[in-house]
Amino acid sequence: MGSSAGIKDRGSMSRFVIACGGTGGHLAPGICLAEELRARGQECLLIVSRKDIDSRLLEKYPHLEFRRAPGTGLSWRPVPLLRFCWSQAQAVLFALGLTRRWRPDAYVSFGGFLSLGLAVVCRVRGIPVVLHEANRIPGKAVRTLGKFADRVWLPDGVRIARLPAAVQRDAGFPVRREIRKIPQAEARRQLGLAEEGKLLLVLGGSQGAAALNRWAEENAAAIVEAGAQILCVAGPGQRQPETRRIEAGGVARDVRFVPFCDRMAAALSAADLVVSRAGAGSIAEMVACGVPPVLVPLPTSADGHQDENARFVAEHGGGLVVAQGNWELLTTTVTELLRDDARREKLRAGTLALRCFNDWSAMVDDLLKLGGAREARRK
Repeated sequence: MGSSAGIKDRGSMSRFVIACGGTGGHLAPGICLAEELRARGQECLLIVSRKDIDSRLLEKYPHLEFRRAPGTGLSWRPVPLLRFCWSQAQAVLFALGLTRRWRPDAYVSFGGFLSLGLAVVCRVRGIPVVLHEANRIPGKAVRTLGKFADRVWLPDGVRIARLPAAVQRDAGFPVRREIRKIPQAEARRQLGLAEEGKLLLVLGGSQGAAALNRWAEENAAAIVEAGAQILCVAGPGQRQPETRRIEAGGVARDVRFVPFCDRMAAALSAADLVVSRAGAGSIAEMVACGVPPVLVPLPTSADGHQDENARFVAEHGGGLVVAQGNWELLTTTVTELLRDDARREKLRAGTLALRCFNDWSAMVDDLLKLGGAREARRK
């Protein structure tokens, strides 16, 4: 059962520690990898943060083991910087105790502030360190820890300067098994949405996006007039759940705001079009469910990685990109797509074609080799 206690020696199969907490973009692929490794007879322990989002998502996976680790994000302001340094010292102590008791055969990190302590301790103790970067501009954690890593798995064609070529490999984004296309009518029934007409889904990522929420609110009438109802996943704490009926241009549709959605496969499958941030995880889930996006990259994303993610999607015909602040253009783009079935279907075909970049099976096979080799040495 999923628990943060009771770690013990449970046999000779390979054991993997997976650090993946802090954001949905880190946690979801960690869960996916753990389930795949478990399906192949391996032991896995998820290292997650103390954030509410980790608790909320993990509630759906009671069969997975996890531990909550200390850690906070890096900031150069004096007080947050001291807090970060203190939390990393705690993280190193946590990692020392964990690796001594659980004796993992490999450590996998999906980036973020939970990565550092375990990566350093595992490197010192000779435990293979494996990093996965989902974005097309690698984050600070992966760039910094790459020097300690035995493998760095990156999006197709992305490489990190000054890291040995043999360490770097291509891998897609691990998407949870339940994130799959289901019939649209069934998906809408699951969510209590009207089956007739179009549906626009608005996503701001795991933390929500106030700017996209405001856009959906202010342009709801135009979207309804284009024949679409709206489901806006506003983000935890962004606003209270609300559904209201709007009539515009002789068309009446529901506009629904929810703070969180734990049925993302249904939400994506129900939609005809998505307006979304350009996080790698969100894009991978849209591709898995075959729903075309209009991407609005977060302008403050680290190193502009969301801009690069969105550019890649657009260059391959899998979506359109509108910069934040171009709200009139966004509204025009969305309403035109909702009215143009042929153009939207062409965009959807491009979205589906992006699946060829999302294969991550080689990463699993390689982990089994690394873990098996370490286990053999441990014996």
